[in-house]
Amino acid sequence: MTAQELLPGYLLVGSDEYRRSEYVSRLKARLEQTGMADFNLDERDMNRDPQIDDIIASLNTLPMGTEFRLVILYGCDKLPKTVSEPLVEYFSAPSPSTVCLVIADRLPKSTRLYKAVAKLGAKAAIDCSPMKARELSGYLCKIAPRYNGRINPVAAEELVSRVGENTRLLVSELQKLIEIAQVPMIEKEHVERYVVRTAEAKPWDLLNAIASRNASSVLEQLSLQPARSEIRTFTLIVGRLRELIIAKALDARGEGGRLAEVLGLQSWQVKNHVKWSRKFSMLELTSALHDAVDVEMALKGSRDSELALRIWVMGLVGGDSSAGASLGTKPPYRSR
Repeated sequence: MTAQELLPGYLLVGSDEYRRSEYVSRLKARLEQTGMADFNLDERDMNRDPQIDDIIASLNTLPMGTEFRLVILYGCDKLPKTVSEPLVEYFSAPSPSTVCLVIADRLPKSTRLYKAVAKLGAKAAIDCSPMKARELSGYLCKIAPRYNGRINPVAAEELVSRVGENTRLLVSELQKLIEIAQVPMIEKEHVERYVVRTAEAKPWDLLNAIASRNASSVLEQLSLQPARSEIRTFTLIVGRLRELIIAKALDARGEGGRLAEVLGLQSWQVKNHVKWSRKFSMLELTSALHDAVDVEMALKGSRDSELALRIWVMGLVGGDSSAGASLGTKPPYRSR
């Protein structure tokens, strides 16, 4: 992006500090290349220093020795009208040689300040909201080349699972992983080898491991679930079983593409369900759902609730005939 392509104002709205800092750092770096940043950079904390007359004067000051001047206004969430209205008026006819960054954790699109900045161009309002886990893995794949590496999407998902959803921590771990592994492509095994799990395990990782019949991952995820969470975990697994049964039934009729509509979910939430359902026979899924009645009784009235849940889950993942043998015990929840 050349200086001529810069808009006179941008709104960075959202609480993801790392995403906001990326945009700020990029513009600061452009200014620092000129060697005149000290004369052309003005940063204001609007929670502490909302001297609006000084700010408007700074915005209208001509740059010295470079093509543009950069004014950064932090904390623009709840500006009083005596401060926000002069800014709105300024953006109606902004200085073409100044770039003003308006930064806020939250600023509704209905506010006059938001609308004033958004009118400057299609790319003026930039969403810096925290990304969801499903978005973070793709983001890591996208930015890995910046740090002279690449990461497999499955490995990126594992990294998010282990580190959590803090963008700054994720990027930091990605950088370290690329430096340590020294491989053309970061695979899941590299994440498992070099990245210590610091994030609390999410039940979705367990559900996905069960659905994909990944026994080793299932055992790991079961061990990571919070204490005394067996009933909640059981309820979620039953829900996933029902989804897989419906997916398998629709797939048999050639209607797997209707799964999201039938379940009332978003397509991204069930993108792997049909593929996973093909790993099971319908008998395996319905039998596991039938056995869930006895498992529920064990969870509510037994000291071995954790064992009962584990045996039931491993029976589903590995096949019922191997469940007891693999755990060295007979399923305690069977009443018949």
